[in-house]
Amino acid sequence: MERVKEEPRLCELSTNWTMLFRASHGTPEEVSDALKLMMLRYSGAVHRYLLKTVGDPDEVTELDQEFALRFLKGNFLKYDPTVGRFRDYVRGAVRNLMIDYHRRQTSSRKKIRHLDTDLEATIVGESGLEGLDEQVDQAWRDDLLDRAWESLAELESRTGQPYHTVLKHRVRHPDQKSAQMAAALSPALGRTLTSGAVRQLLQRARERWAASLIDEVKLSLDAPTRDNVEQELADLKLLHLCKPILDRIDLGKAAD
Repeated sequence: MERVKEEPRLCELSTNWTMLFRASHGTPEEVSDALKLMMLRYSGAVHRYLLKTVGDPDEVTELDQEFALRFLKGNFLKYDPTVGRFRDYVRGAVRNLMIDYHRRQTSSRKKIRHLDTDLEATIVGESGLEGLDEQVDQAWRDDLLDRAWESLAELESRTGQPYHTVLKHRVRHPDQKSAQMAAALSPALGRTLTSGAVRQLLQRARERWAASLIDEVKLSLDAPTRDNVEQELADLKLLHLCKPILDRIDLGKAAD
């Protein structure tokens, strides 16, 4: 279980693939709304990558805005879902954004007006873009994990079941026994927990968390199936967290 550190988020909305088709074929008003939702869906992962790669928060803010502008201008409408995953298209867009960024940086230093093949290769090497695919995937992975944690927190707030509290405690204190967890959590929850109750809560929390993560992955796929959801989880190195429940759930149903 991973990603429990709270941090500011740009992505608060979820969307699905119908948004892309609405953006392609809807009215101007529908196009605007759809593109905004799509941009919000992926901008969190892009921001994570930019912040790690560029470092300067001010420059990252400008790049965030440039990415959003390119998105909202409709550049992403060129994507064909029959060709590949939208995440792969996002990676290509981030690569182009970063090459343009480093071209501007190089031009300002060396007064170079054109980006030729050799210069592009130099930029890619010097800026670390050769590892971009892996880094963007890691940013997207972290974003999905955060979404799953947020979903679990929302479920706890809505139902009163302390799944988020119990699971987060387990992640932060992985070596504690059930009795120790019960003693630590009882005051915080305002009720006395037994070791058995903690184990039951922990099992249910893990299942709910994994189901939420699967739902988040489903939202990023066109016509998700058991096979392509499993493949996406495997590609993102998340399958080991979800495999037990993935074998039991109906992919046509969202997590409760």
